[in-house]
Amino acid sequence: MASNLCNLVLLALAVAFCVQGALGEIACENLDHGSCAFAVSSTGKRCVLEKQVRRSGEEAYTCRSSEIEADNLKDHIEADGCIAACGLDRNTLGVSSDSLLEPRFTQKLCSSGCYENCPNIVDLYFSLAAGEGVFLPKLCETQRGIARRGMAEIRSSGDVAPGPVHSVQFTGVAPAQPPYY
Repeated sequence: MASNLCNLVLLALAVAFCVQGALGEIACENLDHGSCAFAVSSTGKRCVLEKQVRRSGEEAYTCRSSEIEADNLKDHIEADGCIAACGLDRNTLGVSSDSLLEPRFTQKLCSSGCYENCPNIVDLYFSLAAGEGVFLPKLCETQRGIARRGMAEIRSSGDVAPGPVHSVQFTGVAPAQPPYY
């Protein structure tokens, strides 16, 4: 009787682990090269792609959990649509705020296609920007202002430069006379 109960408990544990894995729990270490970057594990830790070069010169990619936690997000692999809309690349190694210094990336990140539809990526870069002392919504507001000014300049004909607001009076000495020969 005890062995039947023990077998039943073992069977229940085995089924529980199988169901848990089948329900989509994500472990960064189990993700492949193409789905690692910008993924979030079942523990809420962000996954990072790393590259090692072996002695033979062969490159090997591994996915691991970082210490960066996602805000209220677990078990998430970023959609290809968000990767494209936010100007990202699946082959991104590690996590860095350096891309926030690139105007083209910031423009994509702050675009409505990314900022309003890709909360995982916005949360990641919100945290990275905060670590640099930058408030991402303010950065995006500034970015949108630059884009509006840029569009205004494009729409402008640019044929005539604006003149001074007030008339200008020149004062000074008359030009010197050329020498007589």
